[in-house]
Amino acid sequence: MNKKILLEENEIPSYWYNILADLPFPLDPPLGPDGKPLTPDALAPIFPMKLIEQEVSRQAEIPIPEEVRRYYAYWRPTPLVRAYGLEKALETPAKIYFKNESVSPAGSHKPNTSVPQAYYNKLEGIKRLSTETGAGQWGSALAFACGLVGLECTVYMVKVSFQQKPYRASMIRAWGASIFPSPSEQTSVGREFLKKDPDSSGSLGIAISEATEDAATHEDTHYSLGSVLNHVLLHQTIIGLEAKKQFEKIGEYPDVVLAPCGGGSNLGGISFPFYRDKFAGKRIRIVAVEPKSCPTLTRGEFKYDFGDSAGMTPLIKMFTLGHNYAPPSIHAGGLRYHGDSPIVSSLVKNGLMEALSVNQLETFEAALLFAKTEGIIPAPESAHAIRGALIEALRAKEEGKEKTILFNLSGHGHFDMSAYDDYLAGKLSNYEVTDEQIKRSLSLSKI
Repeated sequence: MNKKILLEENEIPSYWYNILADLPFPLDPPLGPDGKPLTPDALAPIFPMKLIEQEVSRQAEIPIPEEVRRYYAYWRPTPLVRAYGLEKALETPAKIYFKNESVSPAGSHKPNTSVPQAYYNKLEGIKRLSTETGAGQWGSALAFACGLVGLECTVYMVKVSFQQKPYRASMIRAWGASIFPSPSEQTSVGREFLKKDPDSSGSLGIAISEATEDAATHEDTHYSLGSVLNHVLLHQTIIGLEAKKQFEKIGEYPDVVLAPCGGGSNLGGISFPFYRDKFAGKRIRIVAVEPKSCPTLTRGEFKYDFGDSAGMTPLIKMFTLGHNYAPPSIHAGGLRYHGDSPIVSSLVKNGLMEALSVNQLETFEAALLFAKTEGIIPAPESAHAIRGALIEALRAKEEGKEKTILFNLSGHGHFDMSAYDDYLAGKLSNYEVTDEQIKRSLSLSKI
């Protein structure tokens, strides 16, 4: 009875799974400033052509370059782990498994896409990448990847997270990247936001605006995004592809798959390969877990909106709280985004994915239980999936039914200990956004 189900390095998948090939409904296209569907060449100033091709591809299996697979071998394959300790503590008949993405050099799932993005940019002759980061997982992953392939990197980190997680910034600098708290004085967008609110705690939307402006105003620089867009979620499907191989080894299959959802990268990564079976008739539930303070999928509006706060990005059809939404300063910084992946949003809209929102205190309670029973201190973002898994496991206990649960442990919490300090000291509280706040944010939208 093994706790870890492992793969060999030669079993690292040789392709990424492109869910766009199998979606049973059309995806609404991104729109340009003129309101017309965006053409691929319009993205060329900020993305390399290989990523643009992946963004619009309808090919089901996209080959992974051998050099990228060699980089993946630095930490992949990652373990699929049976959470025996957690099961025992809950006294549940459910089997609980988690995919441990915290073992990467950056401590999260984010290098799964930062490495290929840096690789493709390097091939195109780009010298520097600019990006935003919320809690710091993505910024540190891109800094790591740029260091591997020999690119410069500039990171705009949401100011509240920059203050809460100083060692994330240290990590980013250690890999050779530059980092600025956002909003910053480095860009005209940042200066404008600071002029309006000198004490702004920032948001992912503002940081995206700064990073895209940086890329658009420097010929040697491209923009790199850690979530939301199709090619980003495509790269993350290596998580679910490995998980399927690991379940095959033990003759099991999950009844429900859960992941936290901010922009949708780790949710898409763990779940999209299972959708290939779901579309073919397999019974499996997929659940997105988000914070009640930023309830995009559960209480947002499905509409076209900007991906950033300044309205510089294309318009994308997604669940959104409005691109001007200023989320509370919860510690799960990676989940404080006003919108979601168009694919994830469309799956929810079409009833093929469930969405659940949970409170901050319940989430940290679940995180501590996981730490005590499984030994891993999870990132606050990852703890949302743990909370969702507990709900499923306790429901199985009440019903007296066996159930196989899979969740994505998207990262460890070693750089989030100030959050645990605050929780243990009783300084944290629940933040639940009101209907009036959402309505006001949506009404302020330029769309």
